[in-house]
Amino acid sequence: MPLSALLVLAGAIGLVIGVAAMLALASPRRRRAEPTVAPGQSIPEATAEVLAILSSAYVVLDSSGDVLRASPLAYSYGIVRASEEDYPRLASAELMALAADVGRNGGFRDERLSLRRSAQGDSDAVIDVRIGALGEHGALLLADDLTRAVRVEETRRDFVANVSHELKTPVGAITLLAETMEDAAEDPDAVRRFAERMQTESRRLSHLVKEIIELSRVQGGSALPDAEVVEIDEVIQEAVALNRNFGLGSKIGVSVGGAQGLNVFGSPAMLTTALSNLISNAISYSDPHTRVGVSVRRDHGMVEISVKDQGIGISKENLERVFERFFRVDRARSRSTGGSGLGLAIVKHIASDHGGEVTAWSLPGQGSTFTLRLPEMGRTETITVGARAADDPHSTDSDAMTRYGSGKGN
Repeated sequence: MPLSALLVLAGAIGLVIGVAAMLALASPRRRRAEPTVAPGQSIPEATAEVLAILSSAYVVLDSSGDVLRASPLAYSYGIVRASEEDYPRLASAELMALAADVGRNGGFRDERLSLRRSAQGDSDAVIDVRIGALGEHGALLLADDLTRAVRVEETRRDFVANVSHELKTPVGAITLLAETMEDAAEDPDAVRRFAERMQTESRRLSHLVKEIIELSRVQGGSALPDAEVVEIDEVIQEAVALNRNFGLGSKIGVSVGGAQGLNVFGSPAMLTTALSNLISNAISYSDPHTRVGVSVRRDHGMVEISVKDQGIGISKENLERVFERFFRVDRARSRSTGGSGLGLAIVKHIASDHGGEVTAWSLPGQGSTFTLRLPEMGRTETITVGARAADDPHSTDSDAMTRYGSGKGN
C-alpha cells in the first residue's frame, strides 16, 4: 500500500478514536440532562434484542431488586422462581444480597456460588454469576450453570469400573450357557432350555447396554439440547403411552390426575424418558391387579409430578441409595424384570439438568412415591412497573412510586 494511503488511513482512525473519546466524556452529562423514563415503560427494544441472543441465563432487575425480565434458563437454573402471583422473584438470599450491593454501590460483581435449588434438595448447584449496573436504575444478572461439569468430573472416575462389573454378569452367563449347550448337543430338550436362557441373558445385556448409552448421553454433551417450552400434559401422555403394554402385561393400571396446563423449560425427550422410567419402575415393583397413579401439582414456583405405586415398598436404608447407579432394591426381581439399576440414576441426572430434583418416599408394604420437581416456566416478557401496580390489588399509586422510584423504567 502506498505511504500516502497509509497516512490517510492512520489519520482517519485517529479521527474516529478522538470523536469516540469526546462522546464518552460527554455521555455522563448528556445522561443527566435526559428526561427520566416514565413509570410503566418497558425495557428498550434495543436492550431486549441484545438479551435475546445471550447464551447465558439473564435477569433484568430494577434498583430495588425486583425482576423486570427473566430468560427461560434463569427459571431452569433455579435463579428465579415464579411466585403464586405470577411475578418472578430471585430465589436465593445470596443473589438478592449481590443485587442489593450493586444497586447501592454500582459497579460489577463476579461470583461463583453454591445455591440450593430447593429446600428439599440434597445437593447444591454451582453457578457462575456476573451482575452489574444497567443504566442508572437497574442491574443485569448473567449466570452459567457449572453443576453439570463438576458432577461429570466426579462421576467419571468410577463409572468405567461399575460398567465393567455389571457387564461381566450377563456376558459370563452367556459364555457358560454356550459351553453347556455344546456339551448337551445330543439332548434336544436341554439345548432348547439353554437356548431360552441365553436369549433371556442376551435381552438383559441389550437392555443394560441401552441404559448405559442413555446414562452417558444425559451425563455428557449439552445439558439441554434444543431446549424449549415443554407442556407437562404432553410429557405425561407420552410417558404413560410408552408403558401401556408393560402395564397391561403386568395387570397393572395407570391413572393420571392433578393440575393441567403447566409448563417447564427443557428437553421434551429427556423429561419423557425420566417420567417413563419412574412409571416403569413403579410397575416393575407392584403386584398384579394394583394401580400406579401419576399426579401433578404446582408448588411455590415448582411443578411436582408424583408417581405412586401400591407395591412392596422400600426400606429406609435402601431408600437412601435408590438413585445410585446400578443399585437394585431386589436383585432377584430385577433379574426377572430385566432391570439394570440405571433407571433412577438417569432420572436424577435429567432432573438436575433441568434445575430440579427427584425425591422418594416409601415404607415396606405401603408402596412408594417418587416425585419429580421441576422449575415452572414463568413469565419471560418484560414486566413493567405500571402493570405491576395495576395488577396488585393491595398496592396504591403512592406505594408503587415509593417502591420503584419515580422516573424508572429499566
